Amino acid sequence: MSSSPVSRPRLSQIPALAATAVTALAALLAPATEARAALVWDWAYSGSGISASGQFETLDAPDANGAYTIVAIHGQRNGEALNGLQTTGTAIPGNEPYAVDNLVSLAGGQLTHYGFGYQTASGLHANPYLADWLAVPLTYEVLTSPPYAGMTHELPVSFEAHIAAVPEPGALALSLLALLSLGLAMQGRRHAAPQVKAMAPAGVRPTTR
Repeated sequence: MSSSPVSRPRLSQIPALAATAVTALAALLAPATEARAALVWDWAYSGSGISASGQFETLDAPDANGAYTIVAIHGQRNGEALNGLQTTGTAIPGNEPYAVDNLVSLAGGQLTHYGFGYQTASGLHANPYLADWLAVPLTYEVLTSPPYAGMTHELPVSFEAHIAAVPEPGALALSLLALLSLGLAMQGRRHAAPQVKAMAPAGVRPTTR
């Protein structure tokens, strides 16, 4: 039996096909891009016997108060690696009911009175926060350790953070796809049949401390 020949797209159809492919890929990438962290911050704080530093990843847009949501954390505390970020809306073990909000700002004291939280490789948990109810607001670090019967310490620290990079990997991918589409379109024009040229153009911390 003879099989039907496989239909191949004409060269003149390449630009339209490329545009369709880019549109489809953009639709697939858009949800992942929106949910992806877009800003990288350098952060550090120190105090008596405390030295912590590293990087945050935050969402690219601030909230109505100008604060950015931290979605990942990397770094070290006193030379010990950090294992991960405390889940937003929960308290570090042993420091209930003071839930963290994992927000950071460019201005003011930069943290809220809920602060952010993280765990170290050995199981220590830390919650730096801004005591903004004081006459002179200060940043404190609450530290807890196993068996988390209560806080190990609550000491003043000096905190600072700033935006270090804007990677936007999703937007970069879409840009590359657009360039690919342009290249295919130009190739299609170079190889188009000569007849085409003659055609007409198509139309309180809520609880007090």
